[in-house]
Amino acid sequence: MSDLPQIESNTDGSPFHDGEIALQESLGVRRIEAVGRRVIRPFMPDQHRQFFCEQPFLIAAARDADGLPWATVLEGDVGHVTSPTDKSLRISGKPVPGDALSDALTAGADLGLIGIELASRRRNRVNGKIVRSDGEALHFAVDQSFGNCPQHIHARDYHLLPKATPGPVSRSNVLNADQQARIQAADTFFIASGFRGNGDHPSFGMDASHRGGPVGFVRILSGRQLQYPDYPGNNYFNTMGNLLRDGRAGLLFIDFANGGLLQISGRATIDATAQQLSHFPGAQRVVTIDVEAVVDLPSALRLRWDAQGDAIRDLRLIEKRPESIDSKSFVFEPRDRGALPEFEAGQHLPIDVAIPGRPDKIRRAYSLTNLPGQNRYQITVKRDPLGLVSRYLHDAFEVGDRVQGLRPSGAMTLPHSQPPLMMISAGIGITPMMGLVQAALKEAPQRAIWFLHGARDAHHHPFAFELDQLRRRHPALVTYTCYSKADVSDRRALKHDHDGHLTLDALSYFSLPANIEFFVCGPDAFMADWQDGLVQRGMNGAKIHTESFGAS
Repeated sequence: MSDLPQIESNTDGSPFHDGEIALQESLGVRRIEAVGRRVIRPFMPDQHRQFFCEQPFLIAAARDADGLPWATVLEGDVGHVTSPTDKSLRISGKPVPGDALSDALTAGADLGLIGIELASRRRNRVNGKIVRSDGEALHFAVDQSFGNCPQHIHARDYHLLPKATPGPVSRSNVLNADQQARIQAADTFFIASGFRGNGDHPSFGMDASHRGGPVGFVRILSGRQLQYPDYPGNNYFNTMGNLLRDGRAGLLFIDFANGGLLQISGRATIDATAQQLSHFPGAQRVVTIDVEAVVDLPSALRLRWDAQGDAIRDLRLIEKRPESIDSKSFVFEPRDRGALPEFEAGQHLPIDVAIPGRPDKIRRAYSLTNLPGQNRYQITVKRDPLGLVSRYLHDAFEVGDRVQGLRPSGAMTLPHSQPPLMMISAGIGITPMMGLVQAALKEAPQRAIWFLHGARDAHHHPFAFELDQLRRRHPALVTYTCYSKADVSDRRALKHDHDGHLTLDALSYFSLPANIEFFVCGPDAFMADWQDGLVQRGMNGAKIHTESFGAS
């Protein structure tokens, strides 16, 4: 594995094993350790438990009797997954006959799971062991549970057929022409990886992960070799860290239109040289898989998804305005002036951006900050000094320029029962809150809402004026603002309520009703602190809604 570290690192008390830590250290993101300790948990939050139980399928990663890793699908009717406790799942879905893992999911086996709702782009991961397999279901115990941001997920709706009509299963050690064509037409696959070192550590075991990109992002080099880019993610390096210590990997390509599964197991080589990266703009590494075994299961699933992920529309910028010293809003209308897909407050808009000098469009997702029903989309973007897309949008993208917009998605939306609400945000995490608070007040102008926000100072506080105007029009809206680095002018102008970070101590200022629901968005560590703190104070975890933008 060229240009990658082969060092041992101290893992005492860390949620990461030494392969993950080695990559974090080599790339200068070791600060992610502090985030990981808060958001990688030995149990599932209520929100995750509910999410898994709502899914008709899970992606599973395990090893066969020969130790080869494979990824597969465990499907069933909604309800086939239950969560008896916050540290366990019961899964009645099983691998289909002929699957590479048909006989492998037995007691004691390491199992990595990812629940992914393609239509809303939500996904959560949980890794652990099978404690019992009784013929009726798999009984799974949690070692680690954590959420993922929606980057690179192609939105697809699904339906379930009454039964599957599978074709003949084929096995080989080389990809035939038809299989190669299917891979080259894919925009999504899943990868199984794992590592088990000496002793016992919660990070040891198997992991299932999602990979997405434009059609053709996986390159076929030959019938025995393929290659894919590894784009920036959450900086945990779960898959890459596993491959650094154990180079075996399992890939799964799903035929979304016909329910087929193409399983591949092989050896991975990781390359970060400039020559390899030149083939994949925006990638941090390139992974080459030497194919060792192939299992092809045509029409194996009852599940069917939209074959073409997302619905792309040309969007034209009609307004660009500053919201703070480092954030701007961008307002788009459809280039053809037709009707845009509607969205719900709190959802985000994926866009494909063409940056001059780069051959491929780059996809990002940004929260929608305007009210639904206007036939336009407004996103608000913070300029990241190292961010390729955010810098381009801030510095070079002007009125009249175009991006391609995909269908809005996201599940952090308002409840239908119109309960009292508390919005809790930090930094650019304020963006989904703006759509939510405007929609909530439009729906019920007298609704009790508490809006808590933490910013660096008044210059780094987007939507401060808009919030103040909402507060003046709606007496039931209470705002509370913390500035971590307030200056003299902030204090003189009474622009905030508290010097310092926004912490759970702020709750002591308010008398909250029992039926209140919470919305939390900001850096991952901030969200973990608030989510855990609210539960510890007796709040119902199912009434705490969060949206991850990826690790800080």
